[in-house]
Amino acid sequence: MQLFGSLYEKVITWSRHPHAERYLGGMSFAESSFFPVPPDVMLIPMCVADRQKAWRYALITTVMSLLGGIAGYAIGYFLFEAVAPLLKDLGYWDAYQRGKEWFDRWGVWAVLIAGFSPVPYKIFTVAAGVAMLNLPAFILASFIGRGARFFLVAGLIVAGGERMETMIRRYVEALGWAVVAVAGLIGAYFALSG
Repeated sequence: MQLFGSLYEKVITWSRHPHAERYLGGMSFAESSFFPVPPDVMLIPMCVADRQKAWRYALITTVMSLLGGIAGYAIGYFLFEAVAPLLKDLGYWDAYQRGKEWFDRWGVWAVLIAGFSPVPYKIFTVAAGVAMLNLPAFILASFIGRGARFFLVAGLIVAGGERMETMIRRYVEALGWAVVAVAGLIGAYFALSG
């Protein structure tokens, strides 16, 4: 099933739009608090389309993701009673419960790990607010975790140059399905270990 190749080409086209940086920022903000699609799906093609701006794109993604994470924290802190049914309906409840357990065990380190990994970061931002995790520590851990992830992506594309662009195009289907598989494994881990 060919899915990711055409999607990748479409996002490459979007990445050249005059407002692409705004879209990247908006997606980065939304993903950290409620939106299910990670900003990497736009960051990677934008970096490929213009490697000269890759560091700028990584910074936009990091800052807006951090601001979205703070919004997620506020949702958890102030609005959790209203949001809890939505977490259940969208199938995030088990992941939320696991996030709370991680906070009990590792505290702010859980935010740093979630910020870098493919684990749904938004769950940890909301859970951090519910747990009333130390806000400055939350912000620092989020900045480090998210920044490390997005600057690593940009750095790999800049370092790989044309070769990286060719490799992404050649293996976009396999890479896309691998990400889906990893996300599925993480979801299964949350469901089975909860």
